[in-house]
Amino acid sequence: MSDLPGVRPRPRARRSAAVVAGLLSLGMVAAGCTSASHDAATPQSRSQSQSSEDASASPRARSVATVATNLKRPHHVKVDTVLSLQAKDGSFKSVKVRSPKKVVAGDISSDKGTWTAKDRLEPGTRYRVTSVVVDDDGRAVTKRSAFRTQDLSLDQQTFPSFAPTSGSTVGVGMPVIVRFDVPVHKKAAIQKHLQVSNSSGQKGAWHWISDSEVHWRPVHYWKPGTDVKVTADINSVSAGNGIYGQLSRTSTFHVGQSVISKVNMQTHRMRVFVNGKLARNIPITTGQPGFTTRSGIKVIVEKFRHKRMDSETIGIAHNDPNGYDLDDVEYAMRVTYSGEFVHAAPWSVGSQGYSNVSHGCTGMSTANAGWLYGISKPGDVVDYTGTNRQMEFTNGYGDWNESFSQYKQGSALG
Repeated sequence: MSDLPGVRPRPRARRSAAVVAGLLSLGMVAAGCTSASHDAATPQSRSQSQSSEDASASPRARSVATVATNLKRPHHVKVDTVLSLQAKDGSFKSVKVRSPKKVVAGDISSDKGTWTAKDRLEPGTRYRVTSVVVDDDGRAVTKRSAFRTQDLSLDQQTFPSFAPTSGSTVGVGMPVIVRFDVPVHKKAAIQKHLQVSNSSGQKGAWHWISDSEVHWRPVHYWKPGTDVKVTADINSVSAGNGIYGQLSRTSTFHVGQSVISKVNMQTHRMRVFVNGKLARNIPITTGQPGFTTRSGIKVIVEKFRHKRMDSETIGIAHNDPNGYDLDDVEYAMRVTYSGEFVHAAPWSVGSQGYSNVSHGCTGMSTANAGWLYGISKPGDVVDYTGTNRQMEFTNGYGDWNESFSQYKQGSALG
């Protein structure tokens, strides 16, 4: 079997700690910086931060201070600390927090007494704080200080990847999939920073498949023509166990025409509906006894114009009576991770429409397979009925095999 698309994103888009500093746009929180005035700073902040002020300021103006509300270790600030500054004995006129690569956005409160960051910090980065504070007599003084965020190794960061890939056109059954290369333990914290928006306004829910994978699906199949945007704003968000989001990413895809195939394994027929209208009724064969094809709603995961099919990949030796090694199977479309495909099977044309003789795949004539392949895409639905073997929820894109009320119970946010 070939590797499944996106099942384990490799290689990671990683950087060393030195490079991480200016390249990421982390999803996080903040750090305080130390006070820049000697009368307001703690002994620790006096020794660990650099500070300066306008030498021409009056004694009263010099007494105002910029105070970090939550800084404990200015040379090891956690990336999920929310940066908050307070003007002591004065009010902010301006605040600038910047690294060598970017300015950290933030807002001054309406009473001009507090500044709070909107952007998140990067790991292993030195930040400089410049604030102008005005005292009660209207005299201004400039305060400067600095802090540094903690370094993070690659194994302390988790990178999000998406399926489908950005720019894809997919079928109406395609779930949104976000995979993480380092497991997530604080699922609720990460999920709060995941968002799906779509042009059809369809509602849906997240469902965690594992610590490394979460899906989103709408209540009903996607409406054809829908544009979808997926955002993982996880940069610097804690994923638990000392792991943080490595990067915030966005992906978009488009939902094409509806292609839904309905397979009845008792009648040995596949009815293909395009935009709700029956387009073709195809004679097929599915799994023989001992290789029963699963019933349930499957979704096309990937397509191959030509595909080698080797029985050893599903545990059957070549010298077994049921063994096979086919070099050039045409028009193969995967519908389960375990190895069920829809494909051309010219060797079984005599049984198609009459009996089930395959090893679990859905076979049809080369002409019918070529036609179906030509109108199909990942995300198209293939709905199977007629056997007592059920499709497993995680054996492919099995998201539609639960009711929506069941599905949304897989959310980490309730």
